[in-house]
Amino acid sequence: MSQPPPDRSSAPPPPRPDASMSLLTTVMEHSLDEGYAEASARREAEGRSGMPRTLKSKLGLAAGLVLAALVVTLGAVEARVAAPVVAKEREELIARVNAETDSADALEADVEELRKDVGERQRKALEEHGGDQGGLVALLSGATPVEGPGIELVVDDAENTDQGGGGPRESTGFADTGRVRDRDMQRVVNGLWQSGAEAVAINGQRLTALSAIRAAGDAILVDNRPLVPPYTVLAVGDAAKLASAFRDSADGQYLQALHESFDIRTSLSEQKRVRLPAAPSLIVRTAEPRAADTGSGAADTGKGTS
Repeated sequence: MSQPPPDRSSAPPPPRPDASMSLLTTVMEHSLDEGYAEASARREAEGRSGMPRTLKSKLGLAAGLVLAALVVTLGAVEARVAAPVVAKEREELIARVNAETDSADALEADVEELRKDVGERQRKALEEHGGDQGGLVALLSGATPVEGPGIELVVDDAENTDQGGGGPRESTGFADTGRVRDRDMQRVVNGLWQSGAEAVAINGQRLTALSAIRAAGDAILVDNRPLVPPYTVLAVGDAAKLASAFRDSADGQYLQALHESFDIRTSLSEQKRVRLPAAPSLIVRTAEPRAADTGSGAADTGKGTS
């Protein structure tokens, strides 16, 4: 019995869904370049693969791994052991800082008490030796706080302190800037005294006949205490007369020139009541005639020494 001939009219197999992505398929199925694949096969055939094959090599690798693990373990143990020690040292340092801070605060309180005691003794001495004018002497010396009508003068640096040009500072050697200098504050204070001020303070620092206004870099010092702008000057006296006299004085005109030339900001206002503290400390120096020196034969000139 004859078999039927095969069906030659059957359709070819359907194309793969990813036939249009042949390049991507090749990359996914053959990720390793043929040259690298051949080199890897050659090393395996020659016995030079990455992993050790002999017992000695395996033991060496194991010893290296054990040593590395031991080093990491020792480092972790030392860190855990040292952590409490570091924390304890930190706590000790904090305790020492706090103790020194408390000691400094106590010393500062003692200094303040001694300063008050010295001021009180000075005021009593002034009252004792000043007689009926003890209050006036204490007022003029700055040994007592004062309160009364006066003026408030605020002097501040210019907003732009890099200005240049001519002005009243050229002859004094100052740089042409909009920063308030110690010489400026000296002239302001002297102008207030000359205009009739009975007491003057700058930023709460009472001025006396022994006060000094100096500079340390760009900072202004009053009795060695640095001041920060704006500089608020309070002066006790007849408010209207004091303000008018200061504006018309040479120092008031100097301050106006600073404002016009360097944009230094100023404001002057009359106050019904201002309060000035007492000076923190007074060191009174007196001069006495020097006794005649008969041994040297020098003539007594009668001049005093301080």
